[in-house]
Amino acid sequence: MSLRSSFLVAVGALFVLSACGNSQPADDPSASDASSGPQSVTLYSTRHYDADQLIFDAFEAQTGIEVQAREAGAAQLLETMRAEGDASPADVILAADAGSLWRFKDAGLTQAVASETLETAIPARLQDAENHWFGLAKRYRIIAYDPERLSAEQVSSMTNLTAAEMEGEICVRSSSNVYNLSLMGELIDRLGSVGAQQWADSVVGNMARDPSGGDTDQIRAIAAGACSAAIVNHYYWVRLSQSESEADLDVAASTMLSFADAGNGTHTNVTAAGVAANAPNPEGAVAFIEFLASPEGQALLVSDTKEFPVVAGVPLPAGLDGLPEIIESDLDLSTLGNNQVEAQQIFDRAGWP
Repeated sequence: MSLRSSFLVAVGALFVLSACGNSQPADDPSASDASSGPQSVTLYSTRHYDADQLIFDAFEAQTGIEVQAREAGAAQLLETMRAEGDASPADVILAADAGSLWRFKDAGLTQAVASETLETAIPARLQDAENHWFGLAKRYRIIAYDPERLSAEQVSSMTNLTAAEMEGEICVRSSSNVYNLSLMGELIDRLGSVGAQQWADSVVGNMARDPSGGDTDQIRAIAAGACSAAIVNHYYWVRLSQSESEADLDVAASTMLSFADAGNGTHTNVTAAGVAANAPNPEGAVAFIEFLASPEGQALLVSDTKEFPVVAGVPLPAGLDGLPEIIESDLDLSTLGNNQVEAQQIFDRAGWP
């Protein structure tokens, strides 16, 4: 090979190597890292509140990370993520029940998170034991009742709903609702499988009507005289009591709440969040959940929902300060998910639609 040919071959080889490598020097300011540019996190949420945009805006203002939210029911989001597989854009899953987060974890759709911030701010009982999700707001499943027809003592415990005197007096939503499944999950733990079955059988026998509508509908049914007691989450009543509608205020005024015992305190559940198993931006996902556990994030999270903050020192939303004293159940929240299949089986055997 001639000297000129050898030179051309060498130059060509250098050109190929250059093209395969970084075309800009490492210290060139124009060679920006992708992580330094605009970032976003994709949130799959079962919440449906317009005010959540305030959360997203506050998080973006603090971190520069935009939140792109997709809202749907837990079952729909779970099936969507299954179908998307490794290509799922979901970074964060936010769901309104520990039982729902259990479903995502059980399906392999969440991952463990190491965050000293979350582990310190959130009570241990409100976290997944393997750090796949973290509780961010508390809610209680209780009994709403008509004080003209029932005494506080008659609704002081969930087991009171099985009494013969309650026949034709109970309104409640369907058994497939995750709130009821989680309540039954605790009753299985407290009463045993046989006792929980007897409870469900008796409640079905005492229903005033077939389950229909959501929790707010049950409270309105009490006010309308269709029943005298209903199993509901506390915040549905609180929202009615804080409404600008006279009709809603009348419903709240004609009903009361019993933070009924579910075996060892009032049944306690959480709105919780976890990082998706295939999150494209896991660091941003953790940052978003940490923001929700900050005083600012907590206040924004519960202001409209009327849930209770989980972080100590965060002011209560309007309407919560006048509620009766609450003795929370000390049940490990993972139990709610672990008992979910059996809970539905018990409801089905009881004929609870």
